[in-house]
Amino acid sequence: MEKSDSYAILDINICDKDSAQADNNHNKKKTSLTTVIKIQRERGERDYIGFATLPEQVHRKSVKRGFDFTLMVVGESGLGKSTLINSLFLGDLYKNRKISDVQDRIEKTTTIEKKTMEIEERGVKLRLTIVDTPGFGDAINCEDSWRVCSAYVDEQFRQYFTDESGLNRRHMQDNRVHCCLYFVPPWAHSLRQVDLEMMRRLHRKVNIVVVIAKADSLTAAEVKRLKTRILNDLEEHQIQVYQFPECDSDEDEEFKQQDRELKAAAPFAVVSSDTVLEVGGKRVRGRQYPWGIVDVENPRHSDFTKLRTMLISTHMQDLKDVTQDVHYENFRAQCISQISQHAMRERGKLKRDSMGNNTDVVFTDTDRLLLQKDEEDYLGPHTTYAGHVNSNARKTQSFR
Repeated sequence: MEKSDSYAILDINICDKDSAQADNNHNKKKTSLTTVIKIQRERGERDYIGFATLPEQVHRKSVKRGFDFTLMVVGESGLGKSTLINSLFLGDLYKNRKISDVQDRIEKTTTIEKKTMEIEERGVKLRLTIVDTPGFGDAINCEDSWRVCSAYVDEQFRQYFTDESGLNRRHMQDNRVHCCLYFVPPWAHSLRQVDLEMMRRLHRKVNIVVVIAKADSLTAAEVKRLKTRILNDLEEHQIQVYQFPECDSDEDEEFKQQDRELKAAAPFAVVSSDTVLEVGGKRVRGRQYPWGIVDVENPRHSDFTKLRTMLISTHMQDLKDVTQDVHYENFRAQCISQISQHAMRERGKLKRDSMGNNTDVVFTDTDRLLLQKDEEDYLGPHTTYAGHVNSNARKTQSFR
């Protein structure tokens, strides 16, 4: 093997099958093919092929393309949803918002408001979409408050499924809801009926992260007690909120400790503020009270830092992966099953019509059984469809 400073040249003899047999039988001269492969040398010490740069290639391509993330916030008015979003992403998405008066809230219905902003940090671009739900829980009758939110999530899945099935998929836009921040008021002793109904309708469609709003109105003991009751309610009503993935064994101890703290903090009791105050010579986001200042980013005052770390720094990609691999796959399985059932009904109808017009057709036992099966599918498709969907759901509805 010849070596140089930049690459190594290897001589490889490759014998084909025919020449090898000729050598054994007739002592003919073997035919050899010499292939010269130039292999780069890493640091001048050892040879390598070069596929170790694949992560860097993916990284460059991903950074150039940018990232999408859609966050839905759900909760009644006055819980600080807008302030929390502004604090999380250091922006002001609600400059021109108008506060409705009491008369408008009597017949208030839940609506959807979308706001999109482009954020860039260290060369990485993020297209952030905030889906707000003004009017949720504000009306006297809140029975159907969940319908608009659930319909919006389904519509985004349906649009993505349509785009994915189309001819031109190069410029697909992912508007699926990757996470839902559900705000629980601090004055509630546990989850209310409207909270349970909303989460029960959404928990198989979107990653739900429960947030206790305005936690500075509770003592440390009250926060702990409310968290315990919320977790008990979720378990009792079999509602699946977002589950943190387990750490890999090769992660460092610092990351494992951070992961344990994030899991222990859920549901997150947060305080948010748009006001910047000066405390001890440092400028912090906080709330001024007669008895002192609440520092939003102080872990002793609020879980705001933990929520921001989980949502943005450590688990944003996992939220997108669970949306793709679990929630969207469930929806996709239902759509494909429904399309298959519709095709079967149409095929059965055409077969019945063709046989009905031809009086000379001789029916065999197999034909009669097939027609009977088609009749059952045609007359009662909902029963077969439900069973098929449930079996698909059991296969795909599992968190890591």
